[in-house]
Amino acid sequence: MLPVLRVVARMKVIRGTAFDVFGKTAERRAERGLIDEYVALVDEFCATLDEERLPFALQLARLPDEIRGFGHVKERNMAAAAKKRERLLGSYRAREGVEAAA
Repeated sequence: MLPVLRVVARMKVIRGTAFDVFGKTAERRAERGLIDEYVALVDEFCATLDEERLPFALQLARLPDEIRGFGHVKERNMAAAAKKRERLLGSYRAREGVEAAA
């Protein structure tokens, strides 16, 4: 079994390439989508973060820690995190209206 594991370990260079057969699964595509969403969120924080929004920003930044597991467990955690993200993002963005009214 050890020789097989050594071969598999050497094959990690194909991750993220056209030869990565596991990278085409729905779970992997969803994971890459989450990375893109997170980067966009951090960009938004860079443009809009202030002291009043900081608690919401911290909670949003910690959301990826809640997505764990494999298969159906990960799907359930991703769905729960997406709901929480929308709620927190709504609260974060609602602070824009408070600023404009003040």
